[in-house]
Amino acid sequence: MSPIFPVLAIPAALGAIIMAWLFQRRRLSPALGAAAGGAAGVVGALIFMLPLNFCTFEAERDTIDRVFGAALIGIGMALTLWLVQWGAGWWQARRAPPVDVGFQFQQPGVFRGRLLPLVFLAPTLIILALFLYYPSLDTFRLSTLLVRLGARRTAFVCVDNFTSLVADPGYYSSLLTTIGISLAIVVLGLALALLIALAAYQPVAGARIYRTLLIWPYAISPAVAGVIFLLLFNPAGGIINHLLNGIGIPNIPWLNNPTFAPWAVIIASVWKSMGFNILFYIAGLQNVPKDLQESAAIDGANAVQRFRHIVFPLLSPITFFLIITNMTYAFFETFGTIDYLTRGGPLESTTTLMYRIYQVGIQNNDLGKAAAQSIVLFIMVIGLTILQFRSTGRRVTYGA
Repeated sequence: MSPIFPVLAIPAALGAIIMAWLFQRRRLSPALGAAAGGAAGVVGALIFMLPLNFCTFEAERDTIDRVFGAALIGIGMALTLWLVQWGAGWWQARRAPPVDVGFQFQQPGVFRGRLLPLVFLAPTLIILALFLYYPSLDTFRLSTLLVRLGARRTAFVCVDNFTSLVADPGYYSSLLTTIGISLAIVVLGLALALLIALAAYQPVAGARIYRTLLIWPYAISPAVAGVIFLLLFNPAGGIINHLLNGIGIPNIPWLNNPTFAPWAVIIASVWKSMGFNILFYIAGLQNVPKDLQESAAIDGANAVQRFRHIVFPLLSPITFFLIITNMTYAFFETFGTIDYLTRGGPLESTTTLMYRIYQVGIQNNDLGKAAAQSIVLFIMVIGLTILQFRSTGRRVTYGA
């Protein structure tokens, strides 16, 4: 029997049951919800299965391929069912009787038609389509192919580029390296930036000059930061070892030892992002009400208590924003620093997921596997961002 029928029938049944229940909770017709949910389930399954030609459910495929295909169907179903749920809420809101507020308020600055705003948006949409959306879709296409850099012919390999990662111990090693380096960059970068911002915020002479000098490193590219710290951490004649020798400490193999090499990358990356973090923390400190700190000081709170209970909670929106941006920087933008400092070594101790994509796609000429790994990395960062919004985002304090 063809695998197409059960692949479509199961999502259709699940979608019908889920949407019938959701429509009933909204006091809408369960039959209408079942029909919409069944159609959405089929569409959700076809989003990924149609381009793949249902290859994950072929008889010769392994269990991991079928599990991967089921996961793709689940993702597609979640998207289409959410759209149906949103559409039902919008339609229900449109049917609700208007509330009489006693006066008519016309919002200024609203376009009367839809053509003019589309004309204004057209240049931006065209640029996004050519340089963002099309390359993203092409990456999905490449991830299902056996593609060699420079070769003209390609071969369809279904989801083998994804499922092969499950049995690749080197990929898990790169994953752990990425998590460790990224976590250190975020924690150390934000902690040091907050301490320096607190010192730079003090009213002293020449504050604007040294604040500018503190922010200046952010304008340097990661590659340039890698070159600078290559000179600093060079095991043979680096400045750091020269200073350590002056106080009686022997040379440290910063770039040749798997224990020290990740720390060289972390220090360089923290220095590179320090100016960005300091800039936002200084801006946040300027918005902390001074009367609250003065009231706490009158009540007997010392400087540490005032910082813990007043300043830091009011800086939580800035901290939350910086966690997201620094995490994105640690995952994606440390490539240039790693390439110039360690080139992923020694013994792959600094081979992050981003640098591994470069090794697989450019050095090993396997664009298909590199595309698959880039998609996995992208989904991972999106998942971590959503997790941050779901957990840490709820603890953010806005306002005094």
